[in-house]
Amino acid sequence: MMPFTLGKLPRIEFGPGNLAELPRLINESTRSVLIITGASSFYGSEKWKNLTNDLNARSIIHFHVSVSGEPSPDVVDDIASQYRDKKPGLVVAIGGGSVIDTGKAVSAMLLKNETVKHYLEGFPGASVHDGVKVPFIAVPTTAGTGSEAAKNAVLSQVGPDGFKRSIRHDNFVPDISIVDPELMVSCPPAVTAACGMDAFVQLLESFVSTAANELTDALALSGLAQIRENLAAAYQDGNNIIARTGMAYAALMSGITLSHAGLGVVHGFASVLGGFSNIPHGVICGVMIGPATRINIRYLKDTGGGNPFLEKYARAGSLLARQEYVPEEQDDYLDFLVRQMDEWTEAFRIPRLGAFGVGFHDVNRIIQHTRNKNNPVKLDRGGIKEILLTCL
Repeated sequence: MMPFTLGKLPRIEFGPGNLAELPRLINESTRSVLIITGASSFYGSEKWKNLTNDLNARSIIHFHVSVSGEPSPDVVDDIASQYRDKKPGLVVAIGGGSVIDTGKAVSAMLLKNETVKHYLEGFPGASVHDGVKVPFIAVPTTAGTGSEAAKNAVLSQVGPDGFKRSIRHDNFVPDISIVDPELMVSCPPAVTAACGMDAFVQLLESFVSTAANELTDALALSGLAQIRENLAAAYQDGNNIIARTGMAYAALMSGITLSHAGLGVVHGFASVLGGFSNIPHGVICGVMIGPATRINIRYLKDTGGGNPFLEKYARAGSLLARQEYVPEEQDDYLDFLVRQMDEWTEAFRIPRLGAFGVGFHDVNRIIQHTRNKNNPVKLDRGGIKEILLTCL
């Protein structure tokens, strides 16, 4: 067993109906709160009315901001600037991964008097954030990004000079995460599928990551088992609370494993494509994971037998096939794994990159900036290009 480090985790309140705990938790923390939600789904619901009525009854001052789309540095700067002088004692984000990332970044910037760009990884002249923030509670309404358990907030700027980068610190892990699967029943099938594939890719990539360890492996496998049992069911029937609960668990595990093991080439592509075009992150993951896994396996086989990452891919395949792993049947498990991904992509009608304007003329620019840091095999430029071409 290799040594490993377990970083900070949030206090996790998991289970259907747990949103009811939020007013009490806010009341225990502060007398004023900034609540960030999506533009319509939760904000227009009876649950929002119940929450605000409860806060009013407790005499808690609450400010509200709604956001849409993936967060940009300008959005974070605007919110932080608007509410900095109001000094909220707590930030709560209720929504999908983009909403939670917005809240996470705002909580990190309310106590700073500068743009969040100064702390984005890889941004020219960026500094390391000191981790001092306003306390933060995450309440996911989708099962996908795992941001409710992760220490980074992903911000993007789309355009010719676009980028997708993270502001990151161990202290940015939410102080509390309320994971209530009941909040996810209204999620449309297409969003359910894209978010579910995001969670699947994060679990698989962290499982075969070069930085994986015994703990992340155990969590990743438990999450993959829930994906196997519940992804298609949640897509077919959004009111299936058992499936929603399983997917909420899988997404939560993916947030923990990605924070501790890192991710592979699919997320390397996502970082580039997210700044290049306005493509939903889960769509990128869903359409690219099959080709990327197929090419990773081919490269691993070329290195010779007995490769531990090849065995890991096979073990993931045997888990999805509900079969006990038998080394002699490794190739069968590998075939099942990539076939299952292809079947999901087709069944969930996940669009290809070309549907968002990505074409052959963009290929060289994209592969030039795509990284595969924790990928189980170091892909050369040809391998990266092959993956991208397959997804256009």
